[in-house]
Amino acid sequence: MITVNKSKKNGKSLFASIAFWACCLLCTFLLIACSFDYGAGTGLENTRPDIVMDNIEYVRVRKGDMLARFRAEHAERWEELQLMELRNFTFEQMEDHGETVNVEGAAKAATVQIDTGDIYLSGGVRISIESEDIIINTAELEWKDREKIIKGGTREEVDVKRSDGTSFTGKGFSADIRSRTWSFSGEVKGRYVEKD
Repeated sequence: MITVNKSKKNGKSLFASIAFWACCLLCTFLLIACSFDYGAGTGLENTRPDIVMDNIEYVRVRKGDMLARFRAEHAERWEELQLMELRNFTFEQMEDHGETVNVEGAAKAATVQIDTGDIYLSGGVRISIESEDIIINTAELEWKDREKIIKGGTREEVDVKRSDGTSFTGKGFSADIRSRTWSFSGEVKGRYVEKD
């Protein structure tokens, strides 16, 4: 408990002097605690998207044939960063002149690096590849477009299943689309059913 003596010194009360200095200290603290320089902003949290879209569908066509279809509930695009973020993302890759869906997938979120074509998927990622009879389920996956490689997180488990009963769960998942091979670099468990 502080007791203030209201005696006067040089015509001012001690209380007024304490109040003045307390006010000065409070203002100094507030000026030091607040910063108005938030930097140039290297992440998306410091910038506004150039384009915001809801309920979008993008269809990729080559020579009149549908190659792929992408859908998202919400999309934000940053032109300078060449980046697009998608929410509730689904995709289909077509074959047979756009008549048959060969690959389909979904994720709660996707980040697309527009200039490279690389895509990071997260939140309930599911990919089904009809021609390979494979279904992939995991928390996150990354597509490297130039290398044509899919990678799972090193700490995230990836489930790979086939309709014949083959089933693997492991960490460090990687699939090379060109060579049509997939592997795990970490711990893996499961069952392989050999065809007769």
